[in-house]
Amino acid sequence: MALSPDEWAIITLSLKVSGVAVAACLPVAFGLAWLLARRRFPGRILLDALVHLPLVLPPVVTGWLLLLAFGTTGPLGRWFAETLGIVFMFRWTGAALAAAVMALPLMVRAMRLSIEAVDHRLEQAAETLGASRPRVFATITLPLALPGLLAGAVLGFARSLGEFGATITFVSNIPGETRTLPIAIYSALQVPGSEAVVTRLALIAVALSLVALVASEVLARRTGPGRGGHVL
Repeated sequence: MALSPDEWAIITLSLKVSGVAVAACLPVAFGLAWLLARRRFPGRILLDALVHLPLVLPPVVTGWLLLLAFGTTGPLGRWFAETLGIVFMFRWTGAALAAAVMALPLMVRAMRLSIEAVDHRLEQAAETLGASRPRVFATITLPLALPGLLAGAVLGFARSLGEFGATITFVSNIPGETRTLPIAIYSALQVPGSEAVVTRLALIAVALSLVALVASEVLARRTGPGRGGHVL
């Protein structure tokens, strides 16, 4: 059951892709969660639907849309390449982008629930005592919502680890560059006599996912009694 150097490289790449995906997605997810939880504006329902669209859209379609937008000839892909020097096609950065897009809905949901669970009366009391809105946010809202924010990040990390369809459609299956854990399992299934490799990688995937799910639920339960207790 010992892992080979190639298998260690696959796991390392998967952790790298998932970590970057969550880090890049975190501010966007929090901003969207805050808007959906605290603001009422025209088009709010449409924004909510667009945020959660990757949950119901076939991952292959999501990957195809990423290919159109962030490919070498896509408008966003060309801008990133010319302005920031970031290329997504056939790179691990593209795998991280696909993982971030697929993880975004779950992260927003968990963070939104945690923000909605914060007692408005505490914030109003602080404002009545003279605290500014930024101070109220930093000293009351954020600390109370923090367990849910962390739960969303952990859940997004778990979702990123399991991302397959959008990634393989967008950046293909390149060893050492875009072959993450689920893609490696799929590739090994196509090779006769590789059951041991599939078993090792699958057990690692199950273990990582279970740890992440348990951690996210434990963190979510700390948002408050009876409110925001589940993120799934």
